[in-house]
Amino acid sequence: MARGRGRQRNRFAPALWVPAGLAFAFLVLPLVALIVRAPWGSLGSLLARESVVQALGLSLGTAALATGISLVLGVPLALVLAQSGSWPAVPRRLARALVTVPLVLPPVVGGVALLLLLGRRGLIGQWLDAWFGVTIPFTPAAVVIAQVFVAMPFLVLAVEGAIRASDRRFEAVASTLGASRSTVFVRVTLPLIGPGVAAGALLAFTRALGEFGATITFAGSFPGLTQTLPIATYLELQRDPDAAIALSLVLMAVSIAVLVGLRDRWVPGVTS
Repeated sequence: MARGRGRQRNRFAPALWVPAGLAFAFLVLPLVALIVRAPWGSLGSLLARESVVQALGLSLGTAALATGISLVLGVPLALVLAQSGSWPAVPRRLARALVTVPLVLPPVVGGVALLLLLGRRGLIGQWLDAWFGVTIPFTPAAVVIAQVFVAMPFLVLAVEGAIRASDRRFEAVASTLGASRSTVFVRVTLPLIGPGVAAGALLAFTRALGEFGATITFAGSFPGLTQTLPIATYLELQRDPDAAIALSLVLMAVSIAVLVGLRDRWVPGVTS
């Protein structure tokens, strides 16, 4: 019986190879084209430009900070959403939909929304400016805020999925043995969902690193201040295509290095 089921499943494998191969080619060939057309002879001089070094440093720094903020705020949000089963259906679905909206929202729209919230005439920004003299748009802080806005949902979804997939019996046993809620959370819950938290942080970092639309709309493009590597790449594409290709290679290399180097340690069931 089991062999019959195995043969029945394998019967569909040949039909799947063609669309799977097309999908793989569609995803990989653009990267191959980028590598093939790269100006390898002048790559060092292109990447040694001061503007490139500044953009790369800014991107890495703001993406790391955005990931840290996403962890501090996103993990508690994921825990709350994972325990929302007792909520009424409409508020539960609405809360989850609002949290995941940035995943499908055009990034430029996200930047406009942040301007309307935190700009000088925004819902909150006008009071920040009037009371404290604080102006957020077109500053490095605006870069981080834009990155958090687009990256945090990836972390929340990954952590919530890890919580729902974890074996909650360990928490129940720890509570039965007299452990406090904080002890259960630190000693039991966090180790159980650790791979999901790490994977979510990885996704958040790579998404923040590549953010463009919300950043350029909310933070602008000031060299050394708010011009991240994706923005610099776009601007160079209009002036010097070789420089744009070089910057694209840097972004691709950082993303691949992070995914290849860390994913097999943090996601259960994945081996190198």
